[in-house]
Amino acid sequence: MGIVKISDALHEEVRKTSAVMERSINSQAEFWMKVGRLAEQNPKLSYEQIIDLEMRSQNVSSVRLVSE
Repeated sequence: MGIVKISDALHEEVRKTSAVMERSINSQAEFWMKVGRLAEQNPKLSYEQIIDLEMRSQNVSSVRLVSE
């Protein structure tokens, strides 16, 4: 494990978001980094597609609350 230096403003956003998402600050930052990395590697995929693919890779079935 290493240390990543980020701005105070970004840290505050991570802190607030982590509270809403019920994740630790480190877990929230790691989630954003992972999704951001996947988005850079797959620029044609939407956020929803990236999350869906990650869920499927772990055999987690997705639930749609609104039909499309």
